[in-house]
Formats: sequence, structure tokens, C-alpha cells
Amino acid sequence: MAPIAQAARPGRTLVALAGAFLFFYLVPFETAAVSGALLEAFAMLAEYARDHVLLCLVPAFFVAGAIMVFLNQQSVIRYLGPEANRGVAYGVAAISGTILAVCSCTVLPIFKGIYKKGAGIGPAVSFLYSGPAINILAIILTVKVLGLQLGVARAVGAILFAVAIGLLMQVIFRRTDAERVTNAAMFTSYEGDNRRSLGQTATFMASMIGILVFVNWAPASGASAAWEAVYRAKYAIATVFALVLVYAIVRWFSRSELRDWTRATRDFAIQIMPLLFAGVLVAGFLLGRPGHAGIVPERWVATLVGGNSLGANFAAALAGALMYFATLTEVPIMQGLIGAGMGNGPALSLLLAGPSLSLPSILVIHGELGFQKTAVYIALVVGLSTLAGVAYGTFAG
Repeated sequence: MAPIAQAARPGRTLVALAGAFLFFYLVPFETAAVSGALLEAFAMLAEYARDHVLLCLVPAFFVAGAIMVFLNQQSVIRYLGPEANRGVAYGVAAISGTILAVCSCTVLPIFKGIYKKGAGIGPAVSFLYSGPAINILAIILTVKVLGLQLGVARAVGAILFAVAIGLLMQVIFRRTDAERVTNAAMFTSYEGDNRRSLGQTATFMASMIGILVFVNWAPASGASAAWEAVYRAKYAIATVFALVLVYAIVRWFSRSELRDWTRATRDFAIQIMPLLFAGVLVAGFLLGRPGHAGIVPERWVATLVGGNSLGANFAAALAGALMYFATLTEVPIMQGLIGAGMGNGPALSLLLAGPSLSLPSILVIHGELGFQKTAVYIALVVGLSTLAGVAYGTFAG
């Protein structure tokens, strides 16, 4: 078997080289459309690096590393594993994702951490969907900008989908998931000395999550006075959490544990960052940034999602699954598309599928779950979003 496996690698490399050759041979880089799309791809990557890496991804990598090193694996399996109480498992997963309120890429390291630590496919995917989709400020902004009816439909749909998609994934992959959790070799093991209390570990984790949440607290036109007050004080609040984190590190952790934590954080960054950057480049090339065209003209998208037909809803859900939305940017994008003729149903389809998926996140999810599970997850998100859009479009008119 070994010679066959070794022979397969050069074969795949040859196919990849042939594909790269055809790409560079056939693509008309000298045309304005292609050169503009390429420039847009790198502009989007530069914007992503400036706005999301240091304050979003880096803290998320440290949280994921801490989950791998310091959380008790048996506790994760007990509360989030395949055989855990579903009410507890999905409640914890959905609420945890809601508290983070991050974009589809920032949630990935933490999803990867809890999945590697033993969480079942269902609760892990529920967390993966809920983090970007059930964003309280985004829902409030949807109500203010796009109307109460669409905002409520988005909130209800996102909450139901977070649980429904997780449950469906658990049912579909129940056997393989149970085998995975019972096989200790499937997990990366970091064994500490367990000298911290539950309260100390919770304080340590909460301090990092507090930094991640408050340092990325975003302003929004029309938000409540309390929300704006938190925004003005966000760096002061994040500093308090940072001081708690420093105290916890100094007093409660050994040097060997901190080295393990650093290595786990590094490993997550090495695994995820190249895929995210590649995905952002491709998404930028195809669809561009808000207000900037990629190789796919914006008028095509507007034409495909006009009306409330099944095809229009599917096109909106699929486009949302491929586009990258930074936190809160989906609302002004939707406002522009609705102004260009998008129907009510497709608007909801895109709002339900878009924040939770993107081409960069799909690449990372595939790297962790494999092709089959990733394909089913995408199909569930796009399919349910399409059906919800059809139903809402029929109701809303």
C-alpha cells in the first residue's frame, strides 16, 4: 500500500501544476476586469489583515490554545460530547457563540479547539453557526436599517438554525462522531498538573474572552446609549480583563504549562492563517469588497436575487455562503442590494447564510472536518436559508 500512496502524491502534484499552468496560460491578466479584480483581491486581504488579524484572530488563537491545554477533556465530552444532554449541549454551544458575536473567520480557532477537545459534531457546529449569526448588535442594526419584520425574521431564523443544523449534523454523523470521541488517538493531548480550581480556570478563560469581545466592540448608527457607552469605554474594559489575565498567568500557571499554551496557539495559527488568507484572496477576486467590484459584476448578483422565486433565494443563500462579511458589514450591503431590486425572501436567505459562512471559513472547516462533513454543513446552511427565504418572501410579499 505504501508505494501506491507515495505514487498518488506526485499524481496530485502534477494535476495541481497542470491546473496552475492552465490558469496562468488562459487568464487574460492584461484586461481591465481581471487586473482590477486581482487588485481588489489584494486590497481585500490588506484590509482583512489590518482590521481582523491582530484584534480578532490573535486573541481567538490564544483562546483556542487555552481550550486545548487547560480545559479538562472529560468535562468537554460530558457537556458537549455526542452523548451529552442535548438541552445542555446545544444551550451551552448557542449561548457561547452568541456571547462572542464574532465574524465567520474569528470563530474558527475556538470551534477547532472545542472540537479537538472532544465536543460532538452537533454542539461544535451549533457553536460555529451561532457565533457569527446570532450577533445582537447586527440584529438590532437590521431592525433599524432594514425594518422590524426582517430583523425579527433574522433573529428567529438564526436561533432556530443554530440548534437545527447542529442536531441534523449530529444525527447524520452520529456513528462516526461516537467512534471519534471514544478513540483517544483522535485528540491532541496536553496534560497539566490540574492544580487550579474550576473558578481559577473559568476566570482565566473569561479574561481572554472579555478581551476578545470588548476590544472588537463596534459602533453602530442608532445603537442604544448603553451600547455607545460601552464602545467609548471598550479599551478601558479590555484593559481590566487584560490585568486579570496577567494576574492569572503569573499566579496560577507553571512555565511548562505556558510553553504548552504558546505552542498550541502557534499550531492553530499555522493551521488556519494560510487557509484564511487564501480564501480572502479568492473571495476578493470573485466578489470584491463592499462597493468595489470583483471579477463577478455586482449587477449579476442583483439580477439573480430579484423577486422571491426559489432560484433567487438559492442564489442569495449561495452568494452569502461564499462572500466574506466582516462584523456588521452585511447590513449596509443588504441595504444596497435591496435598493438594487433584491426581494424580501432572498434578503433573509443571504442574512441567514452570509454571516455564518464564507469562502475563507469553508477552507478552514474543510481542513478540520473533511470534505463530507463540510459539504453537508454547507448544504444545510444554504438549503435551510433558501427555504426560510421562500417562506418569508411568500409571507412578506
